[in-house]
Amino acid sequence: MKLKLKETPEQIELIKAMGSKNAAAAREASEAFAAFLGPVIQEVIQTAGTANHIYSDAPFNEDDNPSYPLDLYYNENDGYITVWSQHLAGGLPTSQVEGVAEMKIATYRLDSAVSWLKRYARRSRLDVVSKAIERMATEVLIKQERNAWAVILRALAEASTNVMSSGSAVATKHMVASNTNGALDLSDMSDLMTRLKRINESFSGHTPVAPWSNGLTDLYLSPEVKGQIRAFAWNPLNTTGASATFDQTLPDNVREEIYRNAGMQSIFGVNIHEMVELGAGRKYNTLFNSFTSGNSVPGHNSGAWQSSDEIIIGLDNSRGSFIRPVAREHESGGTFTALPDEQFNAYGSRVEKVGFYGFLEEGRICIDSRAIAGIVI
Repeated sequence: MKLKLKETPEQIELIKAMGSKNAAAAREASEAFAAFLGPVIQEVIQTAGTANHIYSDAPFNEDDNPSYPLDLYYNENDGYITVWSQHLAGGLPTSQVEGVAEMKIATYRLDSAVSWLKRYARRSRLDVVSKAIERMATEVLIKQERNAWAVILRALAEASTNVMSSGSAVATKHMVASNTNGALDLSDMSDLMTRLKRINESFSGHTPVAPWSNGLTDLYLSPEVKGQIRAFAWNPLNTTGASATFDQTLPDNVREEIYRNAGMQSIFGVNIHEMVELGAGRKYNTLFNSFTSGNSVPGHNSGAWQSSDEIIIGLDNSRGSFIRPVAREHESGGTFTALPDEQFNAYGSRVEKVGFYGFLEEGRICIDSRAIAGIVI
C-alpha cells in the first residue's frame, strides 16, 4: 500500500507544530493529527485486505460484550452446532460447540506504534510522516489478515456435514480431490459445486424450504493455478482417461475470451481471486497443513492430504457466515483509534521524537461451515 499526505498549507503547519519545542503546542498538534490519522488508517485497512471481501462487519460499542444469535443460521434437529473463532490475537482458532442461542464472541486488540524525529516534522518532511503512517497501517493489516485466514483455514480443515444417503446420515467432508494430481479442470469445479449443494440439504435430507445458499460464489487460488486457467486459452481441455465417460473440450469462443483478457476472472459464474499466500509451501498452504492432522482431509496420495498438496478455497459468500465483530468508539464512531504516544510527550525534550499509538478491537468467527469448501490438487 502507498499513502501520501497532501501538501496543503494547513497540513504543513500542523506537521511543523508537532516538532515544536513548546511541549504544550506540540501536544496539541499531535492530538489534532491523531484525530485525522484514525479515519485514514481505518479506510486503508478496510479496503486493502483480502479477508475483508469474506467477512461481514458486526460493529458493537467499545465497552459492550458482542454476541450473535445462532438460530438465524441453523435449523438442526440436535440443537447444537460448531463454530470456529479465536480467543486472542495470533492464537490457534478453536472449534467450540454452542447451543442454538445467543453466542458470546471473544475479541482482541490489534495495535501498532510508530515514531519519527521531531526535526523531520520541523522541516515539513511529509514523505517521512507518510511512510510512518504506511507502516502503522501495514502492521495492523498483516495481523488482521493472519487472524482472519487462520479461522477460514481451520474451519475448512475440520468442516464436515451430515448428508443423507440411503436413508441414513453420512459425515461428508467439504473438500474434494481434483481428478488429476497437481491440476485443475472444469470437472473439479463441477464436483465442488455438487458437493456444496449436497451439504446444503435440510436436516431431513430434502431440499431446504428456504434456499439458504446460492452455491459457490468465490474461489481463492494460487498464481500457479491461475496460470493453468490462462493455459485454457491455448491448451485443449479434455477429461479423457481411464475413468472418464465423455470428452470435454472448451469452446473456441471461451478460449478466445481468456486469451484476450490474459486470463479468466470467473468460471461457471464463480469469481476467481488470485493470492500469492496460496500454493504448495506458501504461507496459507502451510497454515492449512497444520490444521489437517486427524481431520481426514482428502488428497491424492493414498486418498489423504499430504503437505505437498495444494489447497483451493471455495466460498459461498451469499450466506454471510464469516463475521467480524469490531468495536466502535463512543465519541467518533470510528473503529480505529489513534493517540499521541505519551512517552514522547513526557520526555520530548530528551528524545526529540514524536510518536503515535493506534489500535482496534475485533474478532473473527465462522458461524456456518457450510459456506466453505475446497479442492485439493
